[in-house]
Amino acid sequence: MSEERFGEFVRVRRHDHVAELVLDRPKAMNAVSTEMARSIAAACAALAADRDVRVVVLTSSHERAFCVGADLKERNSFSDADLVRQRPVARSAYTGVLDLPMPTIAAVHGFALGGGFELALSCDLIVADSTAVVGLPEVSVGVVPGGGGTQLLPRRVGAARAAELIFSARRVAAAEARELGLVDQLVDEGQDRAEALALAGGIAGNSPVGLRAAKRALRLGHGLDLRAGLEVEDAAWRSVAFSGDRAEGVAAFNEKRTPRWPGE
Repeated sequence: MSEERFGEFVRVRRHDHVAELVLDRPKAMNAVSTEMARSIAAACAALAADRDVRVVVLTSSHERAFCVGADLKERNSFSDADLVRQRPVARSAYTGVLDLPMPTIAAVHGFALGGGFELALSCDLIVADSTAVVGLPEVSVGVVPGGGGTQLLPRRVGAARAAELIFSARRVAAAEARELGLVDQLVDEGQDRAEALALAGGIAGNSPVGLRAAKRALRLGHGLDLRAGLEVEDAAWRSVAFSGDRAEGVAAFNEKRTPRWPGE
């Protein structure tokens, strides 16, 4: 396992074809400061360009929190001009995760609130342990979810449920979060990282070309009418139909062996 650091607060660990993006600001429960946002964006840019990475798992180094959201202590010192300047930096962290071209999994324990939950929502799948508490409490401090929450949450749970959760600003414990679809898998306390990495390892055994094309079709087709969505799917199929991965996958199936994906 190799490790690379992006600034002071973000690490990337490599587990073969799985990359683990670690939020590592434990003294602040991973509150996203301007510096940390830049580091998340930089790490995501590097991962997006790495053709060897097939799955990314977003984890936390803090024992009791995934991420508590924006750094409100830093924000308290901002002038209006500071806030305007910081906005695109903050957005780059969330869009960095959202735009990763390979499958992404968030491993959540403890608090995942505000921007912290939005980082998880930016992933394709969320694995949470029994200590998880999630929510978008922004209206309780006079703002709105600004890391994608107003758009990502209704895509997960529907418009009315998302409205109730955002308007009430309430925190949702793990069992209810699983029931409502706020998280996808609920695991025993302390097992979120291990289970997310195991899930990622299984996914990473599949074609990297196929995985990226499937994610692209899922993302681009969401919200379109069926016929338009099927055109998106057809474009994804055409992008892989003549790839080396497709040829290797068919050959491996017929030869009853494990594929050796060329990744192109």
